[in-house]
Amino acid sequence: DEPPEVVFHLAAQADVRVSVSRPLFDADVNIMGSLNVFEAARKVGARKVVVASSGGTIYGEPAPEALPIDESHPQKPVSPYGVAKKVVDDYLYAFRALHGLDFAALALANVYGPRQDPNGEAGVVAIFAGRLVGGHPCTVFGDGEQTRDFVYVDDVVDAFVRAADRGDGALCNIGTGVETSVNRLYAAMAAAAGVDAPAVHAPARVGELARSSLNPGLAGEVLGWTPTTSLEDGSAAVLDWFRTHQR
Repeated sequence: DEPPEVVFHLAAQADVRVSVSRPLFDADVNIMGSLNVFEAARKVGARKVVVASSGGTIYGEPAPEALPIDESHPQKPVSPYGVAKKVVDDYLYAFRALHGLDFAALALANVYGPRQDPNGEAGVVAIFAGRLVGGHPCTVFGDGEQTRDFVYVDDVVDAFVRAADRGDGALCNIGTGVETSVNRLYAAMAAAAGVDAPAVHAPARVGELARSSLNPGLAGEVLGWTPTTSLEDGSAAVLDWFRTHQR
């Protein structure tokens, strides 16, 4: 009775490690599932789909001098999850050309914020927060010098809302352009939580990128978007949420 004008597609099999161990399952969920969404949107006459892509995986393992990566960087993913996200982005271009279904694809950095589940496939900020507040040791995989681009959930929501009416036909990086190592993140969050115990180190995980950061310049141009929340303020908000809600 009320066909949607814009469809926001954020559903996924979101664990890179699962994609490595179960690539057929990952493709079934992330490629075929996305095609189901696009076909449904087309059939009901939706104007546009706004899709969560993956800035941390579609560009593969970039050279350090290429960071922060912009959208012109070659897409050479090294995990089945990244391959699926790249394929989905390619389908968006095809659906636009064939059927006039517009799109915006947002290549997200490492999204974090309050209410993120620390027990599922969660980001490291939520995992650290849950364990620090609970008085449990935190695990750092590898040497901890791997970097990520942490972008706060409120800023990401702002980007999605803007993309409903802007950025037609564009793939936009949604990140801060700032690299933060896992070691530095842990040190800052432990200090904020009043914990002086060091992290426990474990072997590096298969398929994990060494470094990642995204240049958000295009999102500024076509969406009018820029990140506004610092990692210090955002991680403090996550710690506060866990202090209030964790039992």
